[in-house]
Amino acid sequence: MENQTQIFGIRAIIEAINSKETIDKVFLQKGLKGELFMELESLIRKNSINSSYVPVEKLNRLTNKNHQGAIAQISPIEFHDIESLVMGVVETGKTPLFLLLDQLSDVRNFGAIIRTAECTGVDGIIIQKKGGAPVNGDTIKTSAGAVFKIPICKVDHIKDAVFYMQASGIKVIAATEKTNDLLYDVTFKEPCAIIMGSEGRGINPSILKVVDAKAKLPLLGDIDSLNVSVACGAFLYEVVRQRR
Repeated sequence: MENQTQIFGIRAIIEAINSKETIDKVFLQKGLKGELFMELESLIRKNSINSSYVPVEKLNRLTNKNHQGAIAQISPIEFHDIESLVMGVVETGKTPLFLLLDQLSDVRNFGAIIRTAECTGVDGIIIQKKGGAPVNGDTIKTSAGAVFKIPICKVDHIKDAVFYMQASGIKVIAATEKTNDLLYDVTFKEPCAIIMGSEGRGINPSILKVVDAKAKLPLLGDIDSLNVSVACGAFLYEVVRQRR
């Protein structure tokens, strides 16, 4: 479905990137060639913009305009700088609480998590530039507008955010079933950042190796996992309970 956060055409997208527009993702037509198309591909790589190659039918569904084999989704929000955000929160004297999302891919889960994060006093959400869900109309709708009320940062890799949090005195806790420690056995009263993994894979194993703690929810039924937005809500409200 076409929307106002979308631009199309190879040259238009090139100009948008050069003008420092906040681009969430670019859809490129599979098999397309040409000098201008190669210039766009180079700019996408240089600026670490999330992109994917799709059949022309996908592009035609996104817009009925002459897209020339390229459509970009423009973010409706401005992303924050992680260093400025963390320093600003620390300087307020409050106990920081951040949320790191490791390549969460479903926009509705993303929106639901943003909404819960805003309701539970999360100071900021950090996502990865590539591989994650975009901030689009579905995200805005599912978040009930919370996407405009909570700072969101983009980093090259979630591991970069982990190391920066740790260097800033913030404990990093992974929400993962790959531990014996239950959520209720971990303290969230100190400055902390919680990592939630993607819907299918969970948290990247390389990230699990560098976190400060791991925690899981007890599952008492036959199903061995929860929807990531539901699990995130349980973690965030445990933080609220402990800090009250």
